[in-house]
Amino acid sequence: MADYTTIDDPSAHFQTALYTGDGNDDKAITNDGNSDLKPDLVWLKDRTQAESPAIFDSSRGATERIQPNSDGAESTETATLKSFTTDGFTVGTSGSVNNGSNPDKYAAWQWVANGGTTASDSNGSITSTVQANQDAGFSIVQYTGTGTAATIGHGLGVAPAVYIVKNLDQSGTNWTVFHKDLTSNAYSLYLNDASAESNSVGYWNGTSPTSTVFSIKNTSGDVNTNTEDYIAYCFADVQGYSKFGKYTGNGSSNGPMCYCGFKPAFILVKSTGARNWLMYDNKRGAINLNDEYFYANSNAGESTSTTAGYDFLSNGFKVRNTYNDGNVSSETYTFAAFADNPFVTSTGIPATARALTG
Repeated sequence: MADYTTIDDPSAHFQTALYTGDGNDDKAITNDGNSDLKPDLVWLKDRTQAESPAIFDSSRGATERIQPNSDGAESTETATLKSFTTDGFTVGTSGSVNNGSNPDKYAAWQWVANGGTTASDSNGSITSTVQANQDAGFSIVQYTGTGTAATIGHGLGVAPAVYIVKNLDQSGTNWTVFHKDLTSNAYSLYLNDASAESNSVGYWNGTSPTSTVFSIKNTSGDVNTNTEDYIAYCFADVQGYSKFGKYTGNGSSNGPMCYCGFKPAFILVKSTGARNWLMYDNKRGAINLNDEYFYANSNAGESTSTTAGYDFLSNGFKVRNTYNDGNVSSETYTFAAFADNPFVTSTGIPATARALTG
């Protein structure tokens, strides 16, 4: 298996920023990675207390908030994320992003698409508006539903492994997730709750994505109500930078080893059963037994538990928990992971951390 990558510095495409609120308007958050990173997608969460997480992207524009733990519609919140900057972003005075009275601590996970520059994509039966970073396998897709089974251009040039779709206009609509390692292409998950995978609606029309489009069904407000606006975040596997896969739990602190081809900076884990979404990153937790996590589907602050940890290794991550959300025996868990360092760079330089093969 080749370990070489075209992305020697993942911090040019993904970074986590940690900061402490001060309550001051236009507070600048600056990334500290090897490369400057102007984000196109920011997923932001209060670590200290219960506050709903928030997602912002440069296609819709700063201040336009959607909340991944909620089935609510998009809202304009002028005191939240106010701008995307050359190496970070600025926030306003909202307690959800900048509470200075405690003060609260925050985490922000950031991805680069195309600097906010979009293009029309007519590959699908619905013309979409796309900004894509093909090198890093990430695109932001906007489209308007038709109420008729359709295809949507995603701009990646390869088939996405994961996409997350949200109706921006209608409250009571779920964040619907396609993952290539669910039971089949008829199944989906909801990012905003802990329910098990389901094929009861068949959002994807029983059709796998191609290098140009993904498919949606005609019967769901979650993905395709006529005249309503949608956002989709699409991700593809990129060797040495991103990996989307699955593992089978064994209920032991000596859990499965998940090979990624890189040292992770961030992992998102969800069982195909009725379990919470787990979020970890290398800025908040230790490399060995990283046990500081969030529930993506909850407003709860950061939690720490030695029964809910993962080892972050030079070539992937190892399950070290006996927690139901992460390692029930014989249960299938899907994951999404993004790199801190590739296992081996394009010039043959290895990552610094211990590696495991099983």
